[in-house]
Amino acid sequence: MRPHSTRPVGLASRDQIVAVARRYLGTRFKHQGRVPGQALDCAGVVVCAARELGLGFYDVADYPRLPQGDALRRHLLSAGLAPIAPHRARPGDVLLMRFERDPQHLALMTDRGIIHAHLRLRGVVEHRLDDWWQGKIIAAFQFPGVET
Repeated sequence: MRPHSTRPVGLASRDQIVAVARRYLGTRFKHQGRVPGQALDCAGVVVCAARELGLGFYDVADYPRLPQGDALRRHLLSAGLAPIAPHRARPGDVLLMRFERDPQHLALMTDRGIIHAHLRLRGVVEHRLDDWWQGKIIAAFQFPGVET
């Protein structure tokens, strides 16, 4: 894995983060995808939204489909995202989820639920944050430079 980063340069509102991510809806799922409108994975949604809004750029190349250990949490912290209690997450915040043993999925919280690249649905989707999805959240993070 090769991380790449720069410091955040701008401010964005939570509404702007959600609006940018909503433009990615329908983009097909592709592991390590980083091209909105063509191919994204769950990390790609977060990375591309941050890049587009000038919230900094941090990305990791050549990562496995199922991250090992606490790799995703470490990368979110290295990107400068601030950890927050999951129950305090608001639209525009990043949710870290676990389906099996290790944290392996990212989503952006919205006023309607979550936006994420869903492997089984083969694309970027937005849906309710029901009890099943809520139970998968193990951590939440706020982008640097986000207006509160």
